[in-house]
Amino acid sequence: MAELATHQWIRADRPEERRAALVAEPCGTVLAVLDAHRRLRGPYTAAGALLRLIVPEALTRCPELVHRHDIEILSVAPELRSVVPATRETLTSLAVPAERTRFYSRLRTARLANGLTEFLHGYLRQLGGGPRCLLVDNLHHADPTDRELFAVLLRRADPAVLCLHLATAADLPADPPGPVPFRLGDALARYAAVRTAPAAAVRTAPAAARTAPAAVPQPRAGDDDDEELARRYVWSDGVTDGAGMLAAYQRLDPARRAALHDARGDELVQVAEASLRIGAIPYHREHGSEPAVAGVASLYEALFICLDNGFYHATVELGRRGLALVDPVTQPIPWWAFTTKMTTSLSALGRGEEAIELYDEARARTTDPTQQRQAAYATAMLYTRHLSADRHNQRLARAWSNIAIALTEAIADPRERAFQSAFQRNGLALVATHDGSPDEALRLVEDGIDRLDRELDDGQHALHRSVLRHNRSMLHLGAGRYEAALADLDAVIEADPNYAEYRFDRGNLLRRMGRPLEALADYETALTLSPPFPEVYYNRGDTRLELGDADGAAADFGYVLELDPDYVDAYLNRAGLRLAAGDLTGAAEDTAAGLRIAPGNAHLLCVRGQLELSDGDPAAAERTLSAALAAAPELAAGWAARATARYELGDVPAALADLDRALSLRDDPEMRFNRAVLLAEAGRHAEAVDDLTAAGESSDDVQIRWERARSLLALGDTIAADDDLRACAAADPELADQARHLRPQLLQR
Repeated sequence: MAELATHQWIRADRPEERRAALVAEPCGTVLAVLDAHRRLRGPYTAAGALLRLIVPEALTRCPELVHRHDIEILSVAPELRSVVPATRETLTSLAVPAERTRFYSRLRTARLANGLTEFLHGYLRQLGGGPRCLLVDNLHHADPTDRELFAVLLRRADPAVLCLHLATAADLPADPPGPVPFRLGDALARYAAVRTAPAAAVRTAPAAARTAPAAVPQPRAGDDDDEELARRYVWSDGVTDGAGMLAAYQRLDPARRAALHDARGDELVQVAEASLRIGAIPYHREHGSEPAVAGVASLYEALFICLDNGFYHATVELGRRGLALVDPVTQPIPWWAFTTKMTTSLSALGRGEEAIELYDEARARTTDPTQQRQAAYATAMLYTRHLSADRHNQRLARAWSNIAIALTEAIADPRERAFQSAFQRNGLALVATHDGSPDEALRLVEDGIDRLDRELDDGQHALHRSVLRHNRSMLHLGAGRYEAALADLDAVIEADPNYAEYRFDRGNLLRRMGRPLEALADYETALTLSPPFPEVYYNRGDTRLELGDADGAAADFGYVLELDPDYVDAYLNRAGLRLAAGDLTGAAEDTAAGLRIAPGNAHLLCVRGQLELSDGDPAAAERTLSAALAAAPELAAGWAARATARYELGDVPAALADLDRALSLRDDPEMRFNRAVLLAEAGRHAEAVDDLTAAGESSDDVQIRWERARSLLALGDTIAADDDLRACAAADPELADQARHLRPQLLQR
């Protein structure tokens, strides 16, 4: 059997050496040669180039696959809107900038990465003849979106279908600060074989997919002066440094450099491809002849595009570049946009401390009431939610929220004042919720809903109205008013039917209401409205388990771990299923994997203890379960399992004490049965009968009646015992034989 191709990591600092090694030994038919440098098209530079190459053919070969992944495709390659219709728009995606009050989760790009991986696999399987080899250069200069995608591809790519050759500088730059779901450096180290490019002969490499169809100008015969080399550098959009082009560019007169950037920028504008507006065009405009005008305008446009798509790292970078060019006195609108869009993005990225610093600096530079109001609101949100838990301060959050509300009342336009009042009070409602005042939060949200209904036209601020009603549903849910919560969720789903999170939330509510089949339907609808969404698959697995579909639940938990291999609860639930099915090896593997991520997880320790019991090592099980209970003393299953370990170690009183504690936490027929057996063994038959009677009320297990009969006989109650023994004999022939031996006269005719 032929050995499967392996992924390759090419490491070299010199571009020509890196590119030569990249293309030297492809593992199969080359699918594409890509340049991932974010200067070209910003977020998803490499992914977008790949999709523009393959989607037109995929539409012919597998149109259903394209339409199933249209969200991922259009998020990454917006130019394809002319051939791939958007079929699942939401109030978020359709909102005009002035009405955008909800932004995507930072995890959206992780979902896009998993969806793109599945689209690419599906397409290549349709194409056949694999494996295909994908060659990607400049990943050390890639935006975090591309880095995340290739981290997922390295982990999930089927080597029989797709082999990756990925090239970086010798030292891959560190990931950006804050939580990073999938780290490229870790994935390269784990899944790719390292190749260091030799500083030997350099062969000509195929051109990577570029920003635009325009070719890089070639020098005329004998013409190698600085201007020509600089021109070639600019036409590479600043990502190529062959033949001393960068040095020539730097030597060139600044005015001539700016003129070259102007010309290249004008050319790219004529190409009219949307992703150029977040990559090469802003780069050329900020280095052209009017950086404070054209540069600021281009960065400003790119800033909003990236923010609205959830490309938060790029938004931060664009904001910093914009602030370096803008004058806050003469250009207050773009100055504030660069500042506040950066802070919004930093908050979403879990980097709230950086956002606080920016707001403190900005407040010192402005007396504009709108800017001060927005800063006050955002600062309140930082202190109530976005800072680390040890920095949450609800008193400060309330103070800043009150300042924002006070500034709102000074707005002259009554409709704008109504909207802003509802918006600001919704923020205060979140603070009140975190501050333990749910009734106040509900009143604030309801006041906002009523005011918008009274003072705005029906079509205005549809997005924020849905946000308010959704928030009200969550407050009703927290208070146990399930029907009221459901009514609000029904309303927001009617208003925004393609928003997957609403379906997810309603599914969760329906489960709480004891309506698992309806919950399952909502989860399955949510899965059709979004790129792969681990939480929905996890909850669907839980619901399938509740409905008795162990195989379906196991499949869902397994898929969750494909999407997110750090999802601890999926390891836990699958381990439990495997343990119940007798797959001790699989259960042990899942338990070990989960504990590597969360070493102190009490539930996983409980499963490990049960596995140690199965392996015949009650002493190890007792130690493991004691550690679990020290971390989670409310874990009834842990007390019950430790009772078994202690019983096997011969300590019946300690086992009984553990079962007492378990039953004080959760009344369970199996635990009552186990306690009854130990009580009978200790001669405490009356208590055993009480436990067995209670267990029998919720379980028809014939073994319960058998054990109760034995304790009743020990107590001398032969009449009640004979009733149980007759029932046992009727239900189980083996027990009938044992009953005849126990009470010979019982079954005589």
